[in-house]
Amino acid sequence: MAWIAALSYYPVKGCAGTSVDDATLTPAGLAHDRSFMVTDADGVFRSQRRHPQLALIRPEISSDGGRLTLRGLGLDLLTIDVDTIGARRDVELFGVPYKGIDQGDEAAGWLSEFLGAPTRLMRVPPEHNRVTDGRTPGTSGYADSCAVHVLSRSTLDLLNERLAERGSAPLPMDRFRPNIVIEGWDEPHVEDRARHITMGEAELGYAKPAIRCVATVVDQKVGAKAGPEPLRTLADYRRAAEGGVAFGTKFAVLRPGELSVGDQVIVGSWGEPEL
Repeated sequence: MAWIAALSYYPVKGCAGTSVDDATLTPAGLAHDRSFMVTDADGVFRSQRRHPQLALIRPEISSDGGRLTLRGLGLDLLTIDVDTIGARRDVELFGVPYKGIDQGDEAAGWLSEFLGAPTRLMRVPPEHNRVTDGRTPGTSGYADSCAVHVLSRSTLDLLNERLAERGSAPLPMDRFRPNIVIEGWDEPHVEDRARHITMGEAELGYAKPAIRCVATVVDQKVGAKAGPEPLRTLADYRRAAEGGVAFGTKFAVLRPGELSVGDQVIVGSWGEPEL
């Protein structure tokens, strides 16, 4: 039997996540996941690829989504009332245009000081109707692509075995920033073959492999790049046909509902890995 071992959402794209025992899965992913995005002054998103110190910002969002608190080493914490009705501004994510609601000068000043560059904080508008790609279409907030990133413990265990063979230290799960961690699958990369998953009250449909970028080399505890791993080792055995390396799987939400750590994970249909 497989089960949910961990649930995490990331209120501000690129910043630290929040681990919970219970979560609501919405059509756009776990509630509050990537509902905010840090951008430059022109609305282009910032990420750990160029700003690894984003990992050290610890956002906290109230359960109703009405208040956001930012914590970061060396700065006083900042709490703002979330604006969901303000003027829409143009934002850009991987070259694709969307809209965002600017969260004001106080949040912008705090983030600009922390990152050392002019920065704004944007929220997904309520009418955001993004359609994500992959085998099963869906929607998401400001996630890189699909709504839910699933990774199994056995998949990480295999990577760490291969890292040990190179004399490298094991990596923690937070290096990959999954939303749902699954235990109980003895074989690694089972998530690549799962096409329909039921867990708790919710259902997920397979979208595509998760292609990994340089952000995976960022140590989430220190907010700095820590060398070539895991990309160097993943390149040995997880190269994707379209380029890059795959680790974990993206899913779209077929049926929203409540999830809890410990919920059984049931795979209703299987397919061949798309690598």
